[in-house]
Amino acid sequence: MKDLINKGIDEKLDVAKLMSSSSSFSPKIFRVADLGSSVGPNTYFAVQNIINSVKLKYQETDVEFQSFFNDQISNDFNVLFKNLPSEREYFVAAAPGPFQGGLFPKNSIHFVHFSYSIHWLSSVPEELVDNDSSVYNKGKIYYTSASKQVFEAYTAQFAKDVTSFLIARAHEVVHGGLMALLMPCFPDGTPHSQRNVEAMFDLLGDSLMDMVNVGLVSEAKADSFNLPMYHTSPQELKGVD
Repeated sequence: MKDLINKGIDEKLDVAKLMSSSSSFSPKIFRVADLGSSVGPNTYFAVQNIINSVKLKYQETDVEFQSFFNDQISNDFNVLFKNLPSEREYFVAAAPGPFQGGLFPKNSIHFVHFSYSIHWLSSVPEELVDNDSSVYNKGKIYYTSASKQVFEAYTAQFAKDVTSFLIARAHEVVHGGLMALLMPCFPDGTPHSQRNVEAMFDLLGDSLMDMVNVGLVSEAKADSFNLPMYHTSPQELKGVD
């Protein structure tokens, strides 16, 4: 991923042009946003790599860097900021909130980094936890061994979230900016039965049902829980409107 980002910045990012658009009375600021940053240290490595690559291409000394770290409001930003590298070359700020929606002003971000986060959904499809719905996912926590209708509900939620994510970034990233997305995908046409990672969640669901059977967890509480994540394929992702 590091090599791909460096190559993308070298071949596609016109840093000089982006910085020349700044007012002569304003500081030249290159803004990086890491979405789904958690509490580090991977987020620090990613941001520093981006900055190093930009500095290598744009060797002027009059540019400053600012990094925004984004995650859900429940993220422990205190831990993230406490562990920031002491010799960092950028200013920092938090951008709490779901990345499926808007986070920044229009035309304000030059580079968006997004690693292993897009498979998390903004919410579990409502019909999965509605016991009056035909898609009620009773006794299961995921779509791998559930009905086709459950899988389709997850698919629809994922498409909705990705569309919202892309629309938000289209408004926020400056013209000529870049976005690097790293996400877990399965090869096109791979059935659920051959997806070992997803099969693991079936074992987790079975364990939860065992806890229900011995009275450690109520059945209603177990049935209210579904994993809010979805693993896509390249073909499906390209087909999202």
